[in-house]
Amino acid sequence: MKTTITTCALFLFSIHYSLAQKNSAARNENKLPGQTSFYAELGGPGILFSANIDRRFTPSNLGWGGRIGLGFVSGYIVPDTGGYYWNPESVVTIPIQINHVFGKPNSPHTFEVGAGLTIAGRKIEVMDFYENKSSSLFGTASFMYRRQPVNGGFTWRIGFTPLIAKGYIQAFGGAGVGYNF
Repeated sequence: MKTTITTCALFLFSIHYSLAQKNSAARNENKLPGQTSFYAELGGPGILFSANIDRRFTPSNLGWGGRIGLGFVSGYIVPDTGGYYWNPESVVTIPIQINHVFGKPNSPHTFEVGAGLTIAGRKIEVMDFYENKSSSLFGTASFMYRRQPVNGGFTWRIGFTPLIAKGYIQAFGGAGVGYNF
């Protein structure tokens, strides 16, 4: 578990480091409003609730980008000895995704397609993962409509976000509100 979190942190640091290679003046010239979003999301890759940062890799509000968040979910904890605790417990989640935003350059209407992982702090049975399909690592996908103003401002999103764990796909959705800057 610690290795997975460390690997994800190193991956995100390398993305940040590669983006930071340009000098400050060049970054300010290429800065485009709407390139970064901060939003709160119900459902989605964070599973129950998450706060997220989404950033494009190029100076545009469209194209390739990534997101990382911090959230929580309630579920039945699965101890290492097997069996289940019957009292639900909250667990921290970390959704990480690479995504691509499609749309017209001057339109606030966009569509996101993404894939990634959600790391749960402990093994957990979420929703209806039947047949003892508990996991601490979930695959995620996102197919979301995003309303994001071209020059920044209030943004919202809604869409289909399936969860994948141990060969089982759970249909799921998500909705979020936030701010583009």
